[in-house]
Parts: sequence; C-alpha cells; structure tokens
Amino acid sequence: MQDMMRLVEPLIPQLRRYARSMLWNQAEADDLVQDCLLRVIDRWHQRRADGNARTWVFTILHNLTINYLRQKSRRGPHVNLEDVTDVTFGYPASQDSSLSYRDLQKSLATLPEEQRSVLLLVTIEELSYADVAKVLDIPIGTVMSRLARARERLMKMMDGEAALPRHSPNIRRIK
Repeated sequence: MQDMMRLVEPLIPQLRRYARSMLWNQAEADDLVQDCLLRVIDRWHQRRADGNARTWVFTILHNLTINYLRQKSRRGPHVNLEDVTDVTFGYPASQDSSLSYRDLQKSLATLPEEQRSVLLLVTIEELSYADVAKVLDIPIGTVMSRLARARERLMKMMDGEAALPRHSPNIRRIK
C-alpha cells in the first residue's frame, strides 16, 4: 500500500490537469480522476511490477475519459431537475406532418397539369420565371398567372375547401 501511495500520489495534479483539458469541466474532471484512483486501488495487484506506474495510471484515466465522452454523447446534454419544464422533454407529434404531406401530395395531384408543372418548376426546382417560360415554351406572363392560380387553388385545398372544378361553369367556351 505504501508503494502505491508513493507512486500514485504525485500523479494526482497531472491526472487532474489531463482530465480537465479533455473535458473542459472541472467537476466532471475531478469525478473522473476519483474514479481512476478507485480503479487503481482496486486493481493495483494486476499491475506489472516491472511496468511504469505513471503510464498505467494515465492509461486508465484515458480509457475512462473516452468511455465517459462516448456515454455522454449517447445520453445527450445533462439538464438539472430544477430547470426542467414540460416543454424540455416534449416532442411535437410526427403524425401531423406526415398527414399534411399526404394532403399536399393529393392536392398537387388534383391540380391541372399546366399549373402543377409551373408550380413544381418554380418551387421545387427553383427555376426563374424566365427559365420556366423557356422550358414550357410559354410567355412569362402565362407562367406568373398559372403560378398564382396554382398557389391559390393549392392553399384553398390545404385549408379544407373543396377543390375548385377544372372548368368553371360560368365561363363560356368559344370555338
């Protein structure tokens, strides 16, 4: 026991310095050094007598530090019980977003092809109005009006209003 005290006690400041530089938290580093010293005491009989005690102790501390950091990354940040509110651990329900996505897909499918293509090229593919006009071989004004009608129709469908008929009954067709 005296041999252990003589070899390990002078290493404690160095162990604390190493642990603090690895963790950047003095309290956590001191706890880790204490765990290291307990492990050294428990396993002193396993140490090779001809080996370097300093290297052996630092190896134990290093392995404890790596394990602690891995464990900490898996567990996430520590939150004091006094700081916990209902919102801290709450997660938004995921089914609402998937239902909204499904409704959006259905609404997009009901849009007329010319409105849907303009809407997708502008919003998803992020093409400029001029580029969309070139791709679809239509005037820029037509791109803007189709886009406005598509957005308005899509918003009404997403708000729960009935889908507008493809051809309004009030419009006369001229041949």
